[in-house]
Amino acid sequence: MQDTPLQKSELKKSCINCGAELVYAPGTTELKCEYCGHIQEILPAESGFEELELKPYLDQLGAASHTERITMLHCKNCGANQHVEENYKSLHCVYCSMPLIVEDMYSEDWILPGAVLPFQINQNKAHQIFKKWVDGLWFAPNNLKKAAIDPQNTKGLYAPYWTFDAQLHATYTGQRGDYYYVSVPYTTTVNGKSVTRMRQERRTRWTPVSGSVNGFVDDTLIKASKQRDGVIPAKVARWDLTKLQPFDSSYLSGFVTEKYTVPLLDGHLESNKEANKIADKWVRRDIGGDTQTVSSMHVTLSEETFKHILLPVYISAYRYNGKRYNFFVNGQSGILSGQRPYSFWKIFFFVLAILVILVVIVLFLQ
Repeated sequence: MQDTPLQKSELKKSCINCGAELVYAPGTTELKCEYCGHIQEILPAESGFEELELKPYLDQLGAASHTERITMLHCKNCGANQHVEENYKSLHCVYCSMPLIVEDMYSEDWILPGAVLPFQINQNKAHQIFKKWVDGLWFAPNNLKKAAIDPQNTKGLYAPYWTFDAQLHATYTGQRGDYYYVSVPYTTTVNGKSVTRMRQERRTRWTPVSGSVNGFVDDTLIKASKQRDGVIPAKVARWDLTKLQPFDSSYLSGFVTEKYTVPLLDGHLESNKEANKIADKWVRRDIGGDTQTVSSMHVTLSEETFKHILLPVYISAYRYNGKRYNFFVNGQSGILSGQRPYSFWKIFFFVLAILVILVVIVLFLQ
C-alpha cells in the first residue's frame, strides 16, 4: 500500500511589504507585522471542523493521513515537547524556563490539529494580570516582584488536547430509593421529669429497577501532554469550546506550540473513563427518586470520532531557593492560577515587628 503523503502546514507567515514575520494579533482574525504595521486578514475556513473516525487511527490504518511534519525541541528538564519558531525571542522552555538547545531540534510527525482556540488576550494583558497578582501577594520575595516587571517572562503557549465524540448506550440494573418519614417515640427529661415525645425519622423505600439510556457525548476533553511537573491547574484549564475555530496555522504565528505526548490510544482510554462517569449520571437521573444504587452498568460507545485541538494559555516560570514555580493565565478568559513562594526573611521580620509592638504595648500599660 502506498503511503499517503504528509500534509505540511506553513507555520511562519511573511509580511508582503518588508518580509518580516507576521504574528497573530490576539482577539482578532488578523496577522500583524510588528515592524511596518501591515495587517493581513485570516480568511475563514471553507469548511467546519473535521471529526476524524477513531478506529482507523487506533488500528494504525489512518496514521499517515491528516498528519504533518513539524520541527520540535524537547526539554530535557521537564519533558515538554515544543515547536519554537526559528526567530522566537527566547529559546527557553515555557514550563520550566530552562534553555532549549537549537542543535537538538528534530522533525517529527503529528496528527494535524482539527481546531484551534485563538488567544483572546495579548501578552501585555496577560503580563499585567500576572503583575497585579504578584503585587498583591504578601511576603513574596523581592526577586519575584522584579521578575514580574519583564513581560518576556510571560510566554504564550498553545497546549494540546484530545476531544472525543461518541454515541453512548448503557444498560443498567439497580434500586430506586424514595424517602418517607415515620413518627418515632423517644424519651427526654423536662424539668427533672422523664417525658415521651415524638419525632420524625427518615426511611428509604427501595424498589428494584432496570433500563437503558442513550445519548450523544460531545467533546470529552482530555489533556494530551504531560510533564514531570508544571501541570496547568484545573482552575485555568477551562475554555469555552464553542469558540473553537477550524485549524489555521496563522493563529499559531508568534506563539509556542506544544506537541502532544499522550498517545491517542491513552487519550481514548481516559475518555472512556469520562464516558462511564457521564453514563452513571444519566443512569441515576433515569432511575429517579431521592437516591439511587447502581448494581450493574454496561456501557457501549459507537460512531466514535476525535479531534486534536490547541488551547491557549500564558505561562510564567520562576525559580526561588532551587524550586520552580509556575504561574498560568488562561489565554481566553484571563483567569490566573499558580504556586507562589514565600520570603523567609519577610515573614521573620514581620513576626519580629509584631512581637516588638506587643512588648511596647505591655510596657506602656505597666
